[in-house]
Amino acid sequence: MKRSSRIEHRSGSSRFGRSVVLLGLVATVAAPIATSVAHAQTADASGALNIPDNPRIFGKTDPNVRRATAVVNGEIITGTDIDQRLALIINANGGKVNPEEMDRLRLQVLRNLIDETLQIQEAKAADIDITDDEVMETYTRVASQNFGKDVAALDKYLAGIGSSSASLKRQIKGELAWQRLLRRNVQPFINVSDEEVKEVMDRLNAAKGTEEYRIGEIYLSANDQNRAQVEANAQKIVDQLKQGGSFVAYARQYSEASTAAVGGDLGWIKLAQLPNELAAAAATMAAGQLTGPVPVSGGFSIIYLIDKRQVLTADPRDAVLALKQISISFPKGIAEKDATARAATFAAAVKEIHGCGEAEGAASKLGATIVANDQIKARDLPPALQDMLLKLSVGEATAPFGSIEDGVRVLLLCGRDDPKQAAGPNFDQLQAQMEDERVNKRAQTYLRDLRRDAVIEYD
Repeated sequence: MKRSSRIEHRSGSSRFGRSVVLLGLVATVAAPIATSVAHAQTADASGALNIPDNPRIFGKTDPNVRRATAVVNGEIITGTDIDQRLALIINANGGKVNPEEMDRLRLQVLRNLIDETLQIQEAKAADIDITDDEVMETYTRVASQNFGKDVAALDKYLAGIGSSSASLKRQIKGELAWQRLLRRNVQPFINVSDEEVKEVMDRLNAAKGTEEYRIGEIYLSANDQNRAQVEANAQKIVDQLKQGGSFVAYARQYSEASTAAVGGDLGWIKLAQLPNELAAAAATMAAGQLTGPVPVSGGFSIIYLIDKRQVLTADPRDAVLALKQISISFPKGIAEKDATARAATFAAAVKEIHGCGEAEGAASKLGATIVANDQIKARDLPPALQDMLLKLSVGEATAPFGSIEDGVRVLLLCGRDDPKQAAGPNFDQLQAQMEDERVNKRAQTYLRDLRRDAVIEYD
């Protein structure tokens, strides 16, 4: 069971109009504004249970025994189901999963499949039927938008990584069923008054110019008995992430916060809304930086700073740039001193280019290639290049960058359209966001009730 996050975040698309497919396959989740985010209370780990400090265990248990399959209210989850879903996660992490991590992932996949089964069963009990045509429509969109393939190519690709189209389609069916169930059984009973919306908009305007942070969090609960083990597990996750693992995929599988459903994304928040330990860590971080595990009340958190901005203030990084890239490559096996000498000659020649109008001629003389892009946002570039380009005037070039393997290149700034003043969400947009947050809080309770009442047998 997931704990309630200290910062609630809506986990569905606006008005539940589209499905959110796990593992980042369909990116339809929009971040809520910080001032409408509410704090949830952290419950005592044992609640009202009467648990002794030193319990005596009767009978034998082996924590190393992994139960591979389950029967959920009479419906079987097979080992094949788990293997095929696990293959999607492993592929999302570039295949970089060690054996110990694989065991933990397998258990988490089983938990996810149990939840998915309960959601589909509840929708069916409510006479909500997701047709094959609806599933296929979403599957086709996923193939095009997320994999850049047609349906036949995606089928072949999934089979090649050890998964299957059937596994992904079932995942899509579960998302569609749950969204439709919430839309019918929960959303009609959610109401956000005009006064509440106005109050939030007033707070937004009052906070204009203050900094907001978009943060991803992976939370792992711990108690006095397992604290060292949980911290060690958290450190292993951090190590995997630093080696290129997907933060979103790890958050979905491991985080015990309600934001796990959206890849750990807390949305745009102010540091004052975070626990003191996380606020102190985030204040020193740059966009794209990862830190943790950070000790917090009840466990440990791993946080990833996705971005920063100022409330209702235009962000220079939203400027649309017109760029020309001039690049040279090195022959395979070239000596480092020779590559360095050629790079120096290239850098000196680039300094003599006066504006983008001379770029093609200069590139030809240098034996370099040139590529143009006049519709790229500064924020879509690596942070180091963002800072460099935003300080340039039109016609100037960056310092050379690259490597012997990838070659050396420069970017010429040919134009810049600065963003207009940020207006923030309008009344209807803000009201919809607030309603979606409340729907998703109810959804978490709904799923907890389904788990509590389920009959689950393990093999």
